[in-house]
Amino acid sequence: MKKIFLGLVMVVSCLINAQTAKEIIEKNIELSGGLTNWKLLNSVVLQGKVTLGINDEYPIKIYQQRPNLTKTVITLNKKETAVEGYDGKKGYAMNYATNKLQEYPNYIAESFDNDFIDWENKGFEAKYLGKEKIGETYCHKVELTKNVNKTIYYFDTKSYMLLKEAKAEETLDYGDYRKVGALLMPFRLQSTSQKKDGDYVMIINKIETNKVFPANTFKF
Repeated sequence: MKKIFLGLVMVVSCLINAQTAKEIIEKNIELSGGLTNWKLLNSVVLQGKVTLGINDEYPIKIYQQRPNLTKTVITLNKKETAVEGYDGKKGYAMNYATNKLQEYPNYIAESFDNDFIDWENKGFEAKYLGKEKIGETYCHKVELTKNVNKTIYYFDTKSYMLLKEAKAEETLDYGDYRKVGALLMPFRLQSTSQKKDGDYVMIINKIETNKVFPANTFKF
């Protein structure tokens, strides 16, 4: 009888955690613009500046389009130079040893949407991990798991905006949320990793949505 009771407690606890995680994710999507508006977003152009290391600062543009097309361009010596992208078939990135773009056969293209949009249909499991303070802000911690891949999301307990995303090899911090049409988007992103070789801070000054790109925009 005791084992049955403990088993029921564990099942109920798991259901409550899953429900809490789902509610937090749904609240984030609702308050940042709503699921319909996020699904109506088909392309985006981010413009701003990126700081690499301590003082290396460059103008940057990022083009993204459903389902996973992307291209990142930085300005070097007053010339725009593509440094990474995926055109639907090929993934490429700058080889700084040769100073040339190079195709990477094992390039993994990221989805246009965040994982937590339609997370259930994508096969993720959600778990609520409680609250944690980031700086002066208390956050809800939600873990999404699919196979062996885990990501922990930190949502502001008051605004429900995403403030931090922690993966195995990289942590992303988000801030300075502003309205872009019907959506709230972060205008500051910071990436840190254990190796520190790819750390950056990106300050965005302009975001354009649902632009129609020329056919060759993402080509290698």
